[in-house]
Amino acid sequence: MLKALPKNIDPALLVGYDTSDDACVYKVQDGLAMIQTLDFFPPIVDDPFAYGQIAAANALSDVYAMGASPSIALNILCVPACLTPAEVAAILAGGAEKVKEAGAVIAGGHSVEDAEPKYGLCVTAFADPSKIWTNAGAKAGDALILTKPLGNGILATAAKQDKISQGDFAPAVAAMATLNKAARDTAAAFTVNACTDITGFGFLGHACEMAEAGGVTLAIDHTAVPFFDGVLALAQKGIVPGGANRNAEFLKDKIAFDQIMFSAIKSILHDPQTSGGLLLSVPQAEKEALLGALKQAGTGGWHVGDVVPRGVFVIEVR
Repeated sequence: MLKALPKNIDPALLVGYDTSDDACVYKVQDGLAMIQTLDFFPPIVDDPFAYGQIAAANALSDVYAMGASPSIALNILCVPACLTPAEVAAILAGGAEKVKEAGAVIAGGHSVEDAEPKYGLCVTAFADPSKIWTNAGAKAGDALILTKPLGNGILATAAKQDKISQGDFAPAVAAMATLNKAARDTAAAFTVNACTDITGFGFLGHACEMAEAGGVTLAIDHTAVPFFDGVLALAQKGIVPGGANRNAEFLKDKIAFDQIMFSAIKSILHDPQTSGGLLLSVPQAEKEALLGALKQAGTGGWHVGDVVPRGVFVIEVR
């Protein structure tokens, strides 16, 4: 769809939408670039404060995926008549808490009336262009590190259908509200050849973007990919969001699955995530040190596959 838009060529635009990266990068002057992103969506949880936290963490994640730290945020809010002033305040308070935790400031925003609530942020950061990560630099031989488990879309669907308790959903809610700040700060001490965060296109969708942007193939070990507790059982019962099926259909010609792969596993790998983890492509020689550092920092880290030279398929799931 974006390919049909007319292009405005500007040499100062260092990263646009051509490689489906997480944020745009614009050169301000030598040694300084602005990173900007925008994200908002309807509630994924019932609690307005938690919703604000998750929506903010999700928007801030795009900046962390570029290897930067957020500086300024603007609120984006759609308000239906059914929301009380207290609920609106709670959404904004949840978002403000996460922006403060990120070390950024909320400088304003905009709200409109709408049929359903939607909330998110426009986030701006500043960094040295030479130190910015993109999704395009993965090299054959790299190790792939994932920093959060998969399956929060499946758990959210199950919670909406009252198939699981709020207690069962709680670990995923906590993970969605967790900033990718610790993962970014930890990985910044290592060689990050490419990075993306895992959101609506699912693990395989965003991995595919990384592979295509870098001209490589990603070989994924599905047995090493972490899932939230209970996700596999739900997927085996067919409790998956419609977005997982759409993601699978879109990617069907780009992925080679092991012929013994169970459909439930495929659904989880395609599950649209909200505020998912970072997927990092790092030199194999730094893999163990990075995994240890992530553990010490209190954030997740799993070696989920490797980068190989471009083959017939963009992704190979084994």
